[in-house]
Amino acid sequence: MALALKLNAAGDSALGENIRLFPARPAASARPRQRILLSPPQLAGGELASLDHTLAAGWIAPAGPVPEAFEAAVQAVTGTSQGLAVSSGTAALHLGFRVLGVERGDEVWTSSLTFVATIAPAVQMGARPRFLDATAESWTLDPDILESRLRRAATKGRLPRAVVPVDLYGQSCDLDTITALCGRWGVPVLCDSAEALGAEYRGRPVGKGAALAAFSFNGNKIITAGGGGALVSDDAALIARARHLSTQAKEAAPHYQHETTGYSYGLSSVLAAVGLAQIGVLRERVAARRAVFARYALRLSDLPGLSFMPEPAWGRSSRWLSVMLLDAARFGASRDQVRQALEEAGVESRPVWKPLHLQPAFRGAPFHGAGISSQLFDRGLCLPSGAMTAEEQDRVIDTIRACCRG
Repeated sequence: MALALKLNAAGDSALGENIRLFPARPAASARPRQRILLSPPQLAGGELASLDHTLAAGWIAPAGPVPEAFEAAVQAVTGTSQGLAVSSGTAALHLGFRVLGVERGDEVWTSSLTFVATIAPAVQMGARPRFLDATAESWTLDPDILESRLRRAATKGRLPRAVVPVDLYGQSCDLDTITALCGRWGVPVLCDSAEALGAEYRGRPVGKGAALAAFSFNGNKIITAGGGGALVSDDAALIARARHLSTQAKEAAPHYQHETTGYSYGLSSVLAAVGLAQIGVLRERVAARRAVFARYALRLSDLPGLSFMPEPAWGRSSRWLSVMLLDAARFGASRDQVRQALEEAGVESRPVWKPLHLQPAFRGAPFHGAGISSQLFDRGLCLPSGAMTAEEQDRVIDTIRACCRG
């Protein structure tokens, strides 16, 4: 028997006081100061209508017109001709590794300064990671180190199966240089653009020009579906292969026929409906994030020993996260002292990604570079970058300024 729950204004169930789906709100006078989060989900306003239309049409599963429409929208904003919506950005990367032929024992190279999901699927497939340093100019993969290592690998006949540059915190990598270097030795490029939807590289969307690019629609991203991801390309065969694998690799037969194993990676119609309602405001979201960054820079750049993540001439960052660097000796406080002060003020902040070559999970993996990634980790702090009032951003700014003893 179906059971319907009816909620009253307090969020209580009609089944009684013991079932509460939502906590009661405290009285206005008792409410604590609201915590400022790093990058909370933000609704566009059309989600309920999109969900209502989808559910009224009977679509819930990862099939039908809504995921297809979302894929078309993703293709439009990424400037690609092929796109596949999947359950997460990690799933998109996993499929990318699979269709590029990554196998046990292969090497996969990536920037050390990134989130673990960039390389985790390849490692789980049995590949061996090799980590390359970032540049101070962009905080993304250093093409000079890449070229040097490719030359050495070619002489030994041990080229990587794939190279994975990362568009970090909304900042594009130097993709043309990277793809040209990799193309010289026939190495495909899978661009991890999970953090950078809406950013540009040389006037075009990030990721375009790589064999494949992966995006995320996690709850903390500029555009969210409450989860989800996408794999895009201009190579129809690669996306067709990824689509096949994302639906358990079922062959065209009246029975269940499998020539290989796949995954259940489809994006549900429900999440696709949310993403579809959001993606139309991408341009406005990027503008808002850039405005948040600009205000931080305006109000804080006069402090000694404080600087911000640079924006190279080749790109226009989405500023998914605003990231600052602290020179403790000049500023008068360390990165962690500032982070703790922000925490006490009810503000979430987070250190820059800990480089993967320093992570215990990858102990012993090769790393090449001068340690720029480690320096950025030691000094870098990500600041709240989502929707904030001016008063809320002032709380962040004032707290940081109060820490300065330089």
